[in-house]
Amino acid sequence: MRLLQLVSPTLPVGAYTYSQGLEWAVEHGEVHDAASAQAWILDLLHANIAGFEAPWLAQLLADWDGADDTLLAVHDARYLASRETAELRAETLQMGHSLRRLLIGLQDFPAGHARRLRALATPSYLLAWACAASAWQLPAAEALQGYLWAWAENQTLAALKAVPLGQSDGQQMLAAFGRAIPGLAAAALTTGLDAASNFAPGFAIACARHETQYTRLFRS
Repeated sequence: MRLLQLVSPTLPVGAYTYSQGLEWAVEHGEVHDAASAQAWILDLLHANIAGFEAPWLAQLLADWDGADDTLLAVHDARYLASRETAELRAETLQMGHSLRRLLIGLQDFPAGHARRLRALATPSYLLAWACAASAWQLPAAEALQGYLWAWAENQTLAALKAVPLGQSDGQQMLAAFGRAIPGLAAAALTTGLDAASNFAPGFAIACARHETQYTRLFRS
């Protein structure tokens, strides 16, 4: 039940305000229908989110389960350094701040994790998310699947608004992402930080171009 709460689109962290470059891909014509939206999101899921963020999430889960808060801060700083654009960095910091405030305010959130999270000045969203998953003792494999699902669902919701697409299109896309996610999460558990890669130049360009897009619905 805690995992369902953590991956819910109603989690009040502002995820719905971000498209992560998808809106620019729509403006540029790279994404123009359900098939191209699914291809864009699935390619990014493979090339970047599951290949980079998921292994980092696995590492941060292990860090929270340990007791070395210095290592935790170092790993978070390295993750923040990987954000290719100003708005991608601002996004993870804003969402990290919002999730930290939410978790610390929950009456039954474990005190030890709350204390350690409060001591971190500017946690990324990935770090705060890993804190919640560790505090609630979520199995790593399930936590990674949940994180990937939440990202894919948010991208799908962004596509429904920006393309725009119908609800049935969105469900078809989510079905495709759901088939891919278990295998991607399992692979991320054994990838390791040295092999993690976020090399997706089209994504970085889309995010950078989106920052100066003339009209837009989303913040990044």
